[in-house]
Amino acid sequence: MNCEKVNVKKVNGKAKIPTYGTEYAAGADLYACIEEALSFNPHETKLVPTGLSFEIPSGYAGFIYARSGLASKRHLAPANKVGVVDSDYRGEVMIALHNHSEEVQTIEPNERIAQFIIAPYLKAEFNLVDELEETTRGSGGFGSTGTK
Repeated sequence: MNCEKVNVKKVNGKAKIPTYGTEYAAGADLYACIEEALSFNPHETKLVPTGLSFEIPSGYAGFIYARSGLASKRHLAPANKVGVVDSDYRGEVMIALHNHSEEVQTIEPNERIAQFIIAPYLKAEFNLVDELEETTRGSGGFGSTGTK
């Protein structure tokens, strides 16, 4: 498995460097860099610091996804569904966690709160045209590929 080096800086000395749960995990776990437990009221969003900033290579971005267990069992997930960390951002990465449940939820210091995937992206030059190339699908939208 290829492994590329990405520079990371602790902006808080107590921060934990991201870790992968298994050898083939796509997402590295990000940890809550907080001093004490943090509670979320039902439907409340709070910014949770990671204590880290990254030097993501040009042509790549960091994508922040929910941890499946935290989201499915405790209903805590990134408020914006997928966060994007651009390669030129050097500030602390913060996770906007949202409580989707009807009960108070609490995270603990150094708890795993999100997954971080660094992936390439295509920078596009948008070219305005009068017509687009035809495809079999055409303008079929949601659910259209399952119909005959």
